[in-house]
Amino acid sequence: MRKKTREIQIGAVRIGGSRPIAIQSMTNTKTWDVEATVAQILALEEAGCEIVRATANTEEAAKAFSEIRKRIHIPLVADIHFDYRLAIAAMENGADKIRINPGNIGSDERVRAVVDCAKERNIPIRVGVNSGSLEKEILAKYGGVTPEGLVESALEKVHRIEEMGYDNLVISIKSTDVPMSIEAHERLSEQTDYPLHVGITEAGTVKTGTIRSAVGLGAILSRGIGDTVRVSLSGDPVEEIYAAKTILQSLGLRRDGIQVVSCPTCGRTEIDLIGLANRVEALASGYHLPIKVAVMGCVVNGPGEAKEADLGIAGGKGEGLLIKRGQIVKKLPEEQLLAALKDELDHWEVEGNA
Repeated sequence: MRKKTREIQIGAVRIGGSRPIAIQSMTNTKTWDVEATVAQILALEEAGCEIVRATANTEEAAKAFSEIRKRIHIPLVADIHFDYRLAIAAMENGADKIRINPGNIGSDERVRAVVDCAKERNIPIRVGVNSGSLEKEILAKYGGVTPEGLVESALEKVHRIEEMGYDNLVISIKSTDVPMSIEAHERLSEQTDYPLHVGITEAGTVKTGTIRSAVGLGAILSRGIGDTVRVSLSGDPVEEIYAAKTILQSLGLRRDGIQVVSCPTCGRTEIDLIGLANRVEALASGYHLPIKVAVMGCVVNGPGEAKEADLGIAGGKGEGLLIKRGQIVKKLPEEQLLAALKDELDHWEVEGNA
């Protein structure tokens, strides 16, 4: 069962409580390049991103938030490192949330200036702590980076902001170490009811990072922990959205898009199943139907193996089957399988999943 956390408003999106887990990503453009940044955010929106973060690492970047915000449709979060003035500038230019580590912002006076600006505009602050940013005192106390140290560091920073009279907060603690991340999130979830943003930081390339994130995030989310999620990959940020959606769908936490399943092929396969599955996956990305579609490579076992899917296609030598909820509804030439599936999806979308 998912842990109940307090609700937080980020732009037009609410997270926490019983709200769906929100999918987040981060731009890798130069934020000051408004055209490139907006183009990337719009592509992320199309893929299903619900919250996006961009760096505000210079004054020019912070000021660009104003124009970017006008041209996108999802909440825009400012990523801040070290310079408290950039946090203030980003909020003054329309940031819907800021992400800071109070430990590298500096003195209480500087942190308070950021908190006061956020409080004035009721802008949430995400308190972020990574394994690479732990204080020397924490490292010395625990003998290195540990789950206990990550949690203590994060909560100390949260308490610091609370003492300044502000509690519109989200917490994130990230590590590249999967077992450490799982334990740290379990410990943190037991000690706070603030919404948690979860992710495995510096997970790796699209290939290895997706696997590492699926293992770590799958374990964390399956424990009912997490209100927003990001899959951090070295690649096109759009890939992060596809990975996050698949992880959430696999856990039954989201049903707002087509889940495609396909068999791994074997010696019985008589069609180009791999190519067909890829084409079906590309086709499915254009629909928002909360259904499961199966792509099977055998007309003998296909109908039975696809019975848990809402729709399915199974290919044989020169012919194939269209399957609906385990029942064969049509036999047709192999080359017509994809078109038949598209017609059925179009019908379901119009008729409301009839």
